Amino acid sequence: PILYSYFRSSCSWRVRIALALKGISYDLVPVNLLKDGGQQFSAEFKAVNPMQQVPVLKIDGITLSQSLAIIHYLEDTRPNPRLLPQDPKKRAKVRMIADHIVSGIQPLQNLSILKKMGEKKTEWAQNCIASGFQALEQILQHTSGRYCVGDEVSMADLCLVPQVSNAERFKVDMGPYPTITRINKALLELEAFKVSHPSRQPDTPAELRA
Repeated sequence: PILYSYFRSSCSWRVRIALALKGISYDLVPVNLLKDGGQQFSAEFKAVNPMQQVPVLKIDGITLSQSLAIIHYLEDTRPNPRLLPQDPKKRAKVRMIADHIVSGIQPLQNLSILKKMGEKKTEWAQNCIASGFQALEQILQHTSGRYCVGDEVSMADLCLVPQVSNAERFKVDMGPYPTITRINKALLELEAFKVSHPSRQPDTPAELRA
């Protein structure tokens, strides 16, 4: 497998966690979203992904973009360890939380949007994340055990940790979100979350390395 990734991309991080949890080794092709005006806009990369976004995973003779589509494929083809519970109600909760983050929070504060916000980008990102986290905190109070849904790591957790990292980068006050904070701390103790961390990637700049 070949993963096109950017060390700081939260969408790429989700996929790196899934690959680590499932023990899938891969070659990494860094795509720097800032360098050269954004390497994702090159003709070469556009041929890989017309949306000009990371991550992209080449695996089993197919090319997949969109982090959740990639994770679903890995789940369908390499089901151990399971990232979606077998119980339909728990499975729906996992998907709900994942979608809440992937559709309702992250796109509003990603690079392409922030570029358009100019000087207000930090304030914009903080507001988008805070409003999303207010809802997420309430949801997790009903669904969580050790992790987002019960005591098993799921797709929801793969989305949560990178989003909390974004929140910290934009200096969002995490005080009002004790459940999110607790779950994030527990997940960051797991090896798959450590090895996939933005501070430990081949393309991580020296000053940001762990």
